Amino acid sequence: MTLIASVSGIRGTIGGQPGTNLTPHDMVSFVNAYAALLLEQGHGRTVLVGRDARISGDMVSRLVCGTLMACGLDVIDLGLTTTPTLEMQVPRVGAAGGIVLTASHNPEEWNALKLLDHQGCFIGSEQGDALLHKVQKGEPISYATVHNLGQYHQDDSALEAHIQDILALPLVNRQAIAAARLHVVVDGINSSGAVAVPALLTQLGVHRIEVLNDEPNGRFAHNPEPLREHLDEICTEVVSRQAHMGIVVDPDVDRLAFVMENGELFGEEYTLVAVADYVISQKPGPAVSNLSSSRALSDVCARYEQPYHASPVGEVHVVKAMRASGAVIGGEGNGGIILPDLHYGRDALVGIALFLSHYVEQGQTMSQLRSTYPAYAMAKEKVNFDPQADPELLLQRLADAFPNAVKNWSDGLKLDLEEGWLHVRKSNTEPILRIYSEAGHAHAAADLAAKARQILGS
Repeated sequence: MTLIASVSGIRGTIGGQPGTNLTPHDMVSFVNAYAALLLEQGHGRTVLVGRDARISGDMVSRLVCGTLMACGLDVIDLGLTTTPTLEMQVPRVGAAGGIVLTASHNPEEWNALKLLDHQGCFIGSEQGDALLHKVQKGEPISYATVHNLGQYHQDDSALEAHIQDILALPLVNRQAIAAARLHVVVDGINSSGAVAVPALLTQLGVHRIEVLNDEPNGRFAHNPEPLREHLDEICTEVVSRQAHMGIVVDPDVDRLAFVMENGELFGEEYTLVAVADYVISQKPGPAVSNLSSSRALSDVCARYEQPYHASPVGEVHVVKAMRASGAVIGGEGNGGIILPDLHYGRDALVGIALFLSHYVEQGQTMSQLRSTYPAYAMAKEKVNFDPQADPELLLQRLADAFPNAVKNWSDGLKLDLEEGWLHVRKSNTEPILRIYSEAGHAHAAADLAAKARQILGS
């Protein structure tokens, strides 16, 4: 059982003892600290709350909403929603912040409180450090008196507003999508995507929509992380139903993956690559992904003679780099698409609309479209190390072993090599170093990762 507190919120498994699991005691402590932080910042007294469909969601939502009201904050409850929908709704209604109740791709026994600022973005490190300090210090809590308690409201209009904003984007070619008479299979993973994705596809004019795992009850039909080993069902169904493609999202709909007509994955890394190809072709400008994302995005940028920037791992860091560079598109290699013309958050719904616009304009099958991009393979490893040891010394040993590599020390160590790249960084949750590598062939990527393991002493 696990409890992980970080600058962006609190995540853990439901039940058990306070301080070691995600219990009511832990949730109330974090919500109290977050409420105090919002009141100090002075952006208002309204907070949005929304959740994915996981089993504990209703209980956690009631607890969080009640605690916020006890702190004197008004609550607008979006109920079952997506993370990007809530992110967009925060500035739309002028709220002071928002809390998304989702453990993203974690299994159903997990839940989390993800905290947003008044712009609808995940709170930054400065705010997060201040919040953690309040929790760890155990600052005295002063609840509101009976005449100053917060009010509670429900709002079921946010998803429709989100979809309409997507449809209004000039880059979304609704007419061409409808004319293509697409047949799409969706894996709703028994969560918010089972509602949100079909709603979007219907308004885009998709001809035939078939939804697997369509009951939003939080009892995930398979591990909810959209990786190939978890997606046998939809890969088989896309072929047997002769669909143009399959669409896969995670429980809170901020990660996006596609299945090609032949039952193979388009590749999570290539979701961003394809969308960036389309966006930059229509609106030239820089692109951003994190240091562990595929080199293929840099290749696409080079094709259009546009700059590419790499950020440390994490959505907050990607957004910061996008703002600084004026990027027109960005995201992460896990299928997270960030379109600043809509909002600064990973959004599978806008990713779907942009990808379909690109797909129908190309007039190719999914596998043909995939073949137009560079073929890279990735490998992922990890190395255990003594938590008392200095990981920087290990990383320096790795740097010394590749004297001709281009080195980036902004998040662990990234080594750009002629044959590929290596990225090694310390885990935030375990005493391990994570190793990521990419090369033109799977065996070459594996060889790079193995060499890094050997140099690091494991």
